[in-house]
Amino acid sequence: MSQPLAKKAYGKIIEMILSGTLMPGDVLQEAKLGEIFSMSRTPVREAIKRIEAEGLAVQEGRFLRVRRLAAAEVEEIFYLRSVIESYCARIAVAAPADVLDDLERRIRALIETGPGDDEEARDVDDDFHFWLANVSGNRTMMQTISDLRRRTCMFDHSLVPERFLKGCREHLEIIDALRARDADAAGHLMSRHVLNARDAILEKLAASAGGMPR
Repeated sequence: MSQPLAKKAYGKIIEMILSGTLMPGDVLQEAKLGEIFSMSRTPVREAIKRIEAEGLAVQEGRFLRVRRLAAAEVEEIFYLRSVIESYCARIAVAAPADVLDDLERRIRALIETGPGDDEEARDVDDDFHFWLANVSGNRTMMQTISDLRRRTCMFDHSLVPERFLKGCREHLEIIDALRARDADAAGHLMSRHVLNARDAILEKLAASAGGMPR
């Protein structure tokens, strides 16, 4: 989503869902939300489309209603990711050095400059994880990882800022293990990286007003 207003509307709706201002079952109404945000309906519509694609809203008859992730669902998603992506990391030890060099350069640039307001932080994270998935050559595995990541992608550096630098450094550790062609270390580090992200998200959910259902 490139439009600044749509991105802003998306962030505000996510905050309302996590805080409990928008409860499970509430209808996402373009006009009403646009009035709250002092925006036209167009950026709000785009934000709602993204929220629906990420599984936080479901169509029920004529209405699109809020659906919040339960903590147990987050745990299931990240368990599957830890297993699958650990396997991918083990395979990726045969990766060419130039790809690792490019990923490392981009990650170090983020560490130096911070996530900023653009999409580079999200793009680097996506490229890192999807590149490892692509190395497997298993299309079903690649699609599964993509689907699982999409279901929690709202928890980026803006919602879980404490994970930004930690996540970048964990990426670099995985790259070091891949360069050393240490499959066991790469697999272990990837599993730990994914589960660390899970723990940060669960902590964020627990801190949200009213907590989250398990």
